[in-house]
Amino acid sequence: MKILRFLIILAGCATWAGCASAQIQLTPQAAPAAPPKASKPAAPKAPAKAPAAVAKKPPAPAPKPAEPTAAAPVDSNADLVYGAYQRGQYKTAFDLAMKRAQENNDPKAMTMLGELYANALGVKRDYAKAAEWYQRAAERGDREAMFALAMLRLSDRGGKSGNRDDAAKLLASSAKLGNPKAAYNLALLYLDGQTFPQDVKRAAELLRVAADAGNPEAQYALATFYKEGTGVEKSVDKAVRLLQAAALADNVDAEVEYAIALYNGTGTPKNETAAVALLRKASRQNSPIAQNRLARVLAMRPDTAERLEGLKWHIVAKTAGKGDLMLDELLAKATPEERSSAQDAARKWLGAPK
Repeated sequence: MKILRFLIILAGCATWAGCASAQIQLTPQAAPAAPPKASKPAAPKAPAKAPAAVAKKPPAPAPKPAEPTAAAPVDSNADLVYGAYQRGQYKTAFDLAMKRAQENNDPKAMTMLGELYANALGVKRDYAKAAEWYQRAAERGDREAMFALAMLRLSDRGGKSGNRDDAAKLLASSAKLGNPKAAYNLALLYLDGQTFPQDVKRAAELLRVAADAGNPEAQYALATFYKEGTGVEKSVDKAVRLLQAAALADNVDAEVEYAIALYNGTGTPKNETAAVALLRKASRQNSPIAQNRLARVLAMRPDTAERLEGLKWHIVAKTAGKGDLMLDELLAKATPEERSSAQDAARKWLGAPK
């Protein structure tokens, strides 16, 4: 069984688009078999079939776990706190939240204080104080505080460093209360195989809970399970539907994979126009794999403007380590004027001087 690896951190991002020789290709992202470290992972890989235009399968990084965010308030008074937070008035949010926490033992206000301390918003960053406020809110049943405190524990911040058992319990409690981010990250622990015995079926169940709640990272990860038949019955159609949902939520990796599915007509009606539009979008979001795929598609077209755009994206992707021998040959065969135009466009995109 192949291995799907994820990184449990507070931030991060990844890509698992794959590509086969002379094809734009969806290559299934692997499923867990050997336990990866939750704190230092590798990346999932990517699936499928493709057109007659793309390159070798690149290695893929891992999807980012959900980040803790300030919980939305439940009453009009707390709205004043959250409203100030949303407007970027962090000192006001801090003062209002502290007042409510001290006078009313309000768990949402406590979670907000944890958020402000953890992210240095309106106050000096202090992970210990953040953990204290998250702990107090978690003891009062706030699922967002449980999740945020778990993520501090997993990242060795805020005291009790490395206490994965405590973090796992907090994630489980938060997930039980319906927090999709907690369900997603709990699934990663079941894939990691260190805190819990590795259990891909349980991981798939938790990913489905988070995916059904609209979490794009979970939708993207669960798609890989359906592509491989890992912990679930293999289904390309379900995988592509999940990719579509995650792409609509602006998950860049899913945009790339769904574009490839559209281009190939894999699990969805073939639509090259929509595929190219998605690849352009992901390319502009600095996905080197999308840039390489887009270059492969456009560089073979007869239209000069499209061909030059393809060569531009090839040069841009190459600077990020996504080289392509076939596209190198096309660039070498271009006229000096075309080569210069593509290079100028690439330099402009990269912000480099001529």
